[in-house]
Formats: sequence, C-alpha cells, structure tokens
Amino acid sequence: MQFGRTYEEFEVGAVYRHWPGKTVTEYDNHLFCLLTMNHHPVHLDDNYSATTDHGRNLVVGNYVYSLLVGMSVPDVSGRAIANLEIESLRHVAPTFHGDTIYGETTVLEKRRSASKEDRGIVLVETRGYKQDGTLVCVFRRRVMVPTEAYLKERGDQPGRPTPRG
Repeated sequence: MQFGRTYEEFEVGAVYRHWPGKTVTEYDNHLFCLLTMNHHPVHLDDNYSATTDHGRNLVVGNYVYSLLVGMSVPDVSGRAIANLEIESLRHVAPTFHGDTIYGETTVLEKRRSASKEDRGIVLVETRGYKQDGTLVCVFRRRVMVPTEAYLKERGDQPGRPTPRG
C-alpha cells in the first residue's frame, strides 16, 4: 500500500476518497475534550446538552477536523516534509455520538518550491461527511511534499533499519 505521494504523483483535480470511515463514540469525544482541556458542557454534560438547540451532546469540531486530517495522511501527507498552512476551516453541520465520518480530498493546485528545487507545495481541500452524506467539515491546507529527486537522494524510507538474521 502506498503511503503518501511525491510531488509528481499529485494531479490537479484528482480526488482521493479516504477509507475506512470512523464511527465517533462518546468515549472518543469525551477523551478528546479532556485531552485538549475543552470542558464546554455541550460536549460533556448530557443534562446541559438536553437544554440546547440540538438536545444532545455535540462532538467537538476539532476532533472531527483531526479525524479527517488523519484519514487523509495515507493519500496526501504520508510523505510530507511539512504541513505548511491551514488556509480555511469550516464546520458546516453538527456531528453526534454514533455518527460515522468519511472524507475525501481534492487536489486544487501544485507548484514547485521557490526556495528548494527538490520539493513542491500542494494545496488540497478535504471534505468530511456523515453516513447519510451530510457535509460536516471542509478545510484547505498546503503541504510540502518531496519530489522523486528528493527520495532518490535520501531514500524512500529514511531511517528504516535493515533486519538482521
């Protein structure tokens, strides 16, 4: 299985459908909130959430975004030299415990690095949606990726040891 892409492998207009999806559990949401110190009761308190417009706990948006970034790594940034920028991030619809998130990424543009010829910069847009097709999150990011020349010079899997015996 390929993990990430070189600059030459990206094509403007290509769409990568990330697989598998992830069903969000109450545990996932609560743990992420606690790890990031987001203690807003709409994410953690069933009684409070029952009084809100949605009537139940909302999954914290940054968890949904983080899931989608992670889902996109094998297709987009698995060989990245750097994630350079999040250009935009929109949370479009709520996610609830039990929803399954799926993602897909479209390559919007690519260009060679102005400072180093052995790498390129790719702009992608990732869209996340629920099991019923509802769009929940959209973001654009720029990723610096190696060229074939970069990998030829440094190796395809730098740092990987050679097994002995």
